[in-house]
Amino acid sequence: MAQAPTPAKATASILAKPGLARTFLSKHVASADQHGRLVHNLDATLPDVTEERELAPGLYLVATPIGNLEDITLRALRVLKQAGLIACEDTRHTQKLLNHYGIKTSTISYHEHNEAERAAELVEQLSKGARIALVTDAGTPSISDPGFRVVKEAIERGIPVIPVPGPAAVVAALGGSGLPSDSFSFRGFLPAKSGARRRELEAIRTSTATEIFYEAPHRLKETLEEIVTVLGSTRSVVIAREMTKIHEEFLRGQAGSVLQMINNREMAKGEITLLIGPAGAEKTPATTSVRNRVQELTRDRKLDAKAALKKVAKERGISKSAAYRELQQGR
Repeated sequence: MAQAPTPAKATASILAKPGLARTFLSKHVASADQHGRLVHNLDATLPDVTEERELAPGLYLVATPIGNLEDITLRALRVLKQAGLIACEDTRHTQKLLNHYGIKTSTISYHEHNEAERAAELVEQLSKGARIALVTDAGTPSISDPGFRVVKEAIERGIPVIPVPGPAAVVAALGGSGLPSDSFSFRGFLPAKSGARRRELEAIRTSTATEIFYEAPHRLKETLEEIVTVLGSTRSVVIAREMTKIHEEFLRGQAGSVLQMINNREMAKGEITLLIGPAGAEKTPATTSVRNRVQELTRDRKLDAKAALKKVAKERGISKSAAYRELQQGR
């Protein structure tokens, strides 16, 4: 009878199968020190996944972490490593990310103050077959950040524009907000001046979607006061602050109570995403029957019965079948 292979021999035999190697080590190597040594040796033998494919010429829009440096994809790292040049909103900020991952690619500045001339320069290089990665300080390029001009000019010249998706504060905030996500609108930064800001808020007074903005910390209190004045103290509001960082925080509630929270603390700091719930949602507590809520949606928002039931289920955090059962019981 053949003798069973020892853990050492078995480890050597599966090095050609990276997906199995770590699982094997965790199950069959009892010593923590030995496990550490074997994992170190394993890492040295595995292929570098970021080197597998050659980068094609074009403009790459690379999403980078909004805070936590671990929030970056393997593809993004490969692109940053293989690109001939990285265009950055702030080269010093991006260099911290590159240093963290040992990436040596050259960088050049591309920001709102030099966007026009730099875009023309980059597009000229791209037209000659360059491989350029575009990044901003955090998140996805051209989403309330520099990038639109060079993307537009590259497209007009027939140059490939390749998005490398990843972090975006607007998506992270919406997912963690608890507000309806079946319909939403991202509107960028609110105007800095009070009059323009009030007009922007007035425009969403009857909005049936979740509205998302970026806001500066020093304007947050004044903005919340205007939300209370224009949209009412019971309008649902969420403030997402310093997402993915050590001091990450979500403040959720009616506009009046969130304003009180802000008044009772020092001025907010860090990156802020402000979400405003749909109009009328504050008038539909869970105590309202499913049947009445469906009738409201079909009457006021012109939804058909199927779409209305789906929305009610989402509002209450229950399955559509559970909402349907409640609807039938209420008849």
